[in-house]
Amino acid sequence: MNKHKHQKGRQKQKHQQNQQSDKPVELLITIKRMGINGEGIGYYKRKAVFVQGALPGEEVIVVVTREYPKYIRAEMKRIRTKSKDRVDPPCDVYEACGGCQLQHLRYEKQLAFKRDLILQSLERYVKKEVDPSIIKKTIGMKHPWDYRNKSQLQVGRIRDNVIVGLYGQGSHRLIDITGCLVQHPKTNDVALQMKKIIADLNIPVYQEKKHEGIIRTIVTRLGFETGQIQLVLVTTKESFPKKQLLIKEIQKRLPQVTSLMLNVNNERTSLIYGENTFHLSGEEYIEEKLDEIGFELSARAFFQLNPAQTIKLYNEVKKVAELTGEEKVVDAYCGVGTIGLWLASNAKEVRGMEVIEDAVKDARKNAEKRGVDNVKYYTGTAESWLPKWKKEGFDPDVIIVDPPRTGCDNRFLETVKKIRPKKFIYVSCNPSTLAKDLDALMSKYEIKSIQPVDMFPQTSQVESITLLELK
Repeated sequence: MNKHKHQKGRQKQKHQQNQQSDKPVELLITIKRMGINGEGIGYYKRKAVFVQGALPGEEVIVVVTREYPKYIRAEMKRIRTKSKDRVDPPCDVYEACGGCQLQHLRYEKQLAFKRDLILQSLERYVKKEVDPSIIKKTIGMKHPWDYRNKSQLQVGRIRDNVIVGLYGQGSHRLIDITGCLVQHPKTNDVALQMKKIIADLNIPVYQEKKHEGIIRTIVTRLGFETGQIQLVLVTTKESFPKKQLLIKEIQKRLPQVTSLMLNVNNERTSLIYGENTFHLSGEEYIEEKLDEIGFELSARAFFQLNPAQTIKLYNEVKKVAELTGEEKVVDAYCGVGTIGLWLASNAKEVRGMEVIEDAVKDARKNAEKRGVDNVKYYTGTAESWLPKWKKEGFDPDVIIVDPPRTGCDNRFLETVKKIRPKKFIYVSCNPSTLAKDLDALMSKYEIKSIQPVDMFPQTSQVESITLLELK
């Protein structure tokens, strides 16, 4: 009998311990710095604790959401000591959306943080010590809002309501966004009207789990200087019921749309675009101007998302290139030819290459339209074209690269080291891949300067221009 009671007592105690272990673990953390995604980083028992929305200098009470062998992820429950740099985010869906990460941080401090991001990446990935003084202050904006010229919004439904927006941070829950504060208001207007049109015509929206429906994504791009607007509907089929009625309603309710295109993507993928794009009405492209240089932009062509800061970015490229009119320049990952055309008047010859054929066609059109005859564009990779050109006697003095977030292909970096241009200018949108690529180049090149540019205010992203010179 006593033995039975003792066993029951142990079982009860074990059950209570399990109940206690299921309770959320709360920690008091002092935030020391910020991470690459804009999260605050503190420490608990020598483990880094990542807390979204926390700022350096703050004491915060957090709830542990996941513990890993080397770090902890936690959610902020309460701020005990607030940073003087904290501000109230003006966006209603700021925390739910996750598209911006820094609206709660004073803008001047955002700029300082972005410079620090580059420094952190160099310290982490570059074996040779880099002098911090070569990293300049971040070039910011006077009005760090309404700057994005392009929106890509997923279409969905909540009960009977059509919504357009973005997936919430770390989730697959669609957040309705038609008044985004970093988007230009004209792109927001198009998204709002498209939401109403789809609802009024009762066109089925894409359901990812069932892999059925028609409308997947609404892509809107605005020419800031020209006022032209391109609307791309990403659908699962080229033909579908009410298609012609949809086109008529868009023409009626959105007369400001000068180019209406359809892209078909019926794959189970997170990629926005499919392979095939069709012209529905208006022009097949829109025009944009940066200073006096005009560009034609087709539906899938890459173009910088912040025109005002793009001018500053390209002027910094021109500044460090120091062209005299005698140099041969290569514009690798050239897109629609923006950087090459920006430098053409100061160069002897510019050659650009890009793997997307449509972008190369746009680049050639842009050069032809401007009457620039010392620029040539090619389809393919830089690592395949550069050796061919070298055999033909074309040795570039300057190579400029503006790669995607994944950075440069290793074969390209090895090719650059063999070609040995006097200057290599790296335009980067990702400090981590920039630092890894710089480390690969430092056996032949020396880093002279890094200029951060804030292309995406209110977010943790930073663009930069790095000048490397042959040793």
